[in-house]
Amino acid sequence: MKTDIEIAQSIPMEPIEVIANKAKIDNKYLEFYGKYKAKINLSINNQLESLSDGHLILVTAMTPTKAGEGKSTTTVGLVDGLSRLNKMTIGCMREPSLGPVFGVKGGATGGGMAQVVPMEDINLHFTGDLHAVTTANNLVSAIIDNVLYQGNELNLDPQRILWKRAMDMNDRALRSIHVSQNEPKAIERDDGFNITVASEIMAVLCLSKDLEDLKLRIGRIIVAFTKDGQPVTINQLRITGSVVALLKEAIKPNLVQTLEKNPMFVHGGPFANIAHGSNSIIATRMALKLADFVVTEAGFGSDLGAQKFMDITSINGQFKPSAVVLVATVRALKLHGNEVYENLKTENLEALKKGLPNLKKHTEILSTYGVPFVVALNRFSSDTKAEIEAVQHWCDEHKVPFALNESWEYGSAGAEALAHKVLDLMNQPNGYHSILNLKDPVSVKIETIAKTIYGAASVEYSDLALSQLQDIKRLNLEFLNVCIAKTQSSISDDPKRLGDPRGFTLKIREIRLSVGAGFAVAIAGPIMTMPGLSKDPAAYHIDVDKQGKISGLF
Repeated sequence: MKTDIEIAQSIPMEPIEVIANKAKIDNKYLEFYGKYKAKINLSINNQLESLSDGHLILVTAMTPTKAGEGKSTTTVGLVDGLSRLNKMTIGCMREPSLGPVFGVKGGATGGGMAQVVPMEDINLHFTGDLHAVTTANNLVSAIIDNVLYQGNELNLDPQRILWKRAMDMNDRALRSIHVSQNEPKAIERDDGFNITVASEIMAVLCLSKDLEDLKLRIGRIIVAFTKDGQPVTINQLRITGSVVALLKEAIKPNLVQTLEKNPMFVHGGPFANIAHGSNSIIATRMALKLADFVVTEAGFGSDLGAQKFMDITSINGQFKPSAVVLVATVRALKLHGNEVYENLKTENLEALKKGLPNLKKHTEILSTYGVPFVVALNRFSSDTKAEIEAVQHWCDEHKVPFALNESWEYGSAGAEALAHKVLDLMNQPNGYHSILNLKDPVSVKIETIAKTIYGAASVEYSDLALSQLQDIKRLNLEFLNVCIAKTQSSISDDPKRLGDPRGFTLKIREIRLSVGAGFAVAIAGPIMTMPGLSKDPAAYHIDVDKQGKISGLF
């Protein structure tokens, strides 16, 4: 059987202008990055402004496991499936981070016959957007330390620098560092790195509606406090223009294609466990004007990606999801039923049924938002007929729409049943609403998410988090939205609590200000904003032959 990269390399691509034409994008708006990639000039929005919006379909999932659920595969498959039914469809996905590419997860361009190409380019340097975000982030860090070195005219408190450096790689050694050592006149201080996709710059890029909005958001980012407790912004550092200059190309959406030659925007890449987890608002809004149906995804399970899409992204983007696809797999259900990973290919109906409460919890989460949804069972070759029927029976019993997705093996033909189910949802009542009242204090917003979405009984704050809540109140920033950073492996903040944990205490250890993005990041449990590598990272298995052909990337 061919690997994903072998499949991707074996199917010829169309020149990107052909794909643009399919999406009704005039060549004059294309900025080419080789034959198969292009950025879209934002001036196209003047032409699109008067057009009505298409339907927005969100793809999310049950709680992910190391077996992989195939959310991106389902997203790509559904784009192809709807296109197969002659529906004008554009997909929107996030750009992969190099951290997972060389870590455990691998790439993020789908799999099998449901992939976005050129997959090697997208998974590696692509059009340089993540490098631009990294550089912009680190310019801010360089200026902060230069201010300290040059006499500290802004009266910065070296112990209250909020801004961290960034790198797009899993490198636990950089979580905590000490800077300016052995440098005459310099002020030594503790610092650290976030992975680039957890940077506020990335969040701001993805939540901005245009270049002007990006500039306003960048300028108001709070990077530090003075010695008398006053906030210091990027505007006060006098580098807003320089930061935006580094991002002026990165803000333009990237156009690529699926294996079946359908258009896909791949733009922006915030993680959903430590950031807000969806592609750029600019790309989504552009796609909604160009297509009848837009399929996008939100990272990890519905407790993370979908919650943030409903309560952050949709509010900022001023769009309303028409339907949601909840991806489930037999393998994940068995793991949540305490089956061991090595036995996943063996039929085990008992473990599967024990894992169904996790799926039920995610249906409850989606029901909270009032948007119609369908469970898409992403079929793996090891799934047995009895296991598939057990999931379908559960859905029928609970009056939850169900579709088997076989796009990994069959491409659009394998997603046709799912596409029909999604179209059926367009006729269902849609009561989309956010669960948050933005006028509530930040602590109330955190508690609302913890209890309503996660099922927590209470919220507990560290002393540091309590002091940070006081800062938020003192600075009149209670209007900020909330983005909770927590493990993706459990609905709780404990990665070992599988299934549907209830009655736990959500422990908030830190609250970081992301005023440019418009939210406070509440960090729960042991989650790290700079991941580490495993004992056997994917980087060990990637190679390039003498013709420059990459292997081992997945």
